[in-house]
Amino acid sequence: MSQTTLLQYEAPWPVHSLDWCKSSAPGQQLRPRSAFRLGVASFTENYQNQIAVVGLQDERVLVEDDFTDYPDFVTLCEAYHGYPATSLQWQPASAQSYGWSQKSPSTELLATTGDALRIWEYSGDGPATSSSYAGRQPPVSSGHSLTMKTALSGQSKVQTQSAGAPLTNFSWNEKSPNLIVTASIDTTCTVWNIDTQTAMTQLIAHDREVYDVAWLPGSTDIFVSVGADGSLRAFDLRSLEHSTILYETPAPKNVPPPSANPSTSARPPTSPLLRIAFNPSDSNYMSTFHMDGSDVQILDMRSPGQPVIELKGHQGPINALGWGSAEHPLLATAGDDCQVLLWDLANYTQGAASPRSAGSRLNSPRPDAKKRIVNEPVMAYTAPSQITNLAWSPQIPGMTMNTGYSTATGEWLAIASGKTIKALKV
Repeated sequence: MSQTTLLQYEAPWPVHSLDWCKSSAPGQQLRPRSAFRLGVASFTENYQNQIAVVGLQDERVLVEDDFTDYPDFVTLCEAYHGYPATSLQWQPASAQSYGWSQKSPSTELLATTGDALRIWEYSGDGPATSSSYAGRQPPVSSGHSLTMKTALSGQSKVQTQSAGAPLTNFSWNEKSPNLIVTASIDTTCTVWNIDTQTAMTQLIAHDREVYDVAWLPGSTDIFVSVGADGSLRAFDLRSLEHSTILYETPAPKNVPPPSANPSTSARPPTSPLLRIAFNPSDSNYMSTFHMDGSDVQILDMRSPGQPVIELKGHQGPINALGWGSAEHPLLATAGDDCQVLLWDLANYTQGAASPRSAGSRLNSPRPDAKKRIVNEPVMAYTAPSQITNLAWSPQIPGMTMNTGYSTATGEWLAIASGKTIKALKV
């Protein structure tokens, strides 16, 4: 009898966005099953997309190798989404203790972006009952429901039509879970208060589309964004009159000379930056990658201008990255080469420079910082097809089942490729 290290879910449609719940369901802390819930969203090129919450069919799949009569995960509930969700996230763990004005304590929130920022209310199992629904879909009366609370799309600063432009991604503030910042193809970022359903501020963040955005961990004022103009910028809501460019992708080599048309020469081609993520245990460090790029750049906020570390291990374009939540978090990267690589950067990021205090202004570049190349991941997993996205679980405590078997504490990493989601025990 051994502990399971791989769980699998087959979706009825190609999966794009996914996220692992950040905390157990309210009142369900003792049920292992409640820590193993994923939010997933379809990607089909029509207006018929869905989002769903999936959960463990039976807790025995965590410990019993031969428990293969049923799929590991089942769909708990789903909802119609229209356009594909460009991002789906589960509420931060801090949301359970936040004083929401219009939410029952027994429900949880999810958010998605697409043509608007949508907030969803998920109502789960309710109080733990002794009955287990092994072997069959949970009956409708089990109370799982996913309801749209609100759809927020602001008047755009830079476009004339009334509807806001499509949103590419968002970041949910951990410290103040009522705050979400969204990124749009219309060059703007918008900070929303989802409790009052109002836009607090909208700013033109980039010269071209914004592809990703992230709050500085522990801050409700500072966020960073990346986009099609190839820059990584930091914004501070306390002083919005200027932004700080932390990194710009080098200009491509062998660019043809500018044509007579001034509009093309005004915007030299750059390599867009697609994703940005902070190291949760040391928010000086951020990870990003270029469109069609197979390397990951690690940047240090204290020495902007060029990466301090570059990770070279993928054989094809990278599609997703994410940091775990261990004391020394691993960075997971995944891409078109069907590989998930796990990187341990603790030895490269210790005490390189003085810590940046939260109140201090961002520093000027340190020309002496040498770039390290890391090409040895600590773990690799090969999927059957290209990996489009990934999501870490929080640290899930070890639990003892009523059968007497126990599971070890640790993290899981969910990866999406095609219609398949695999959850790997790290």
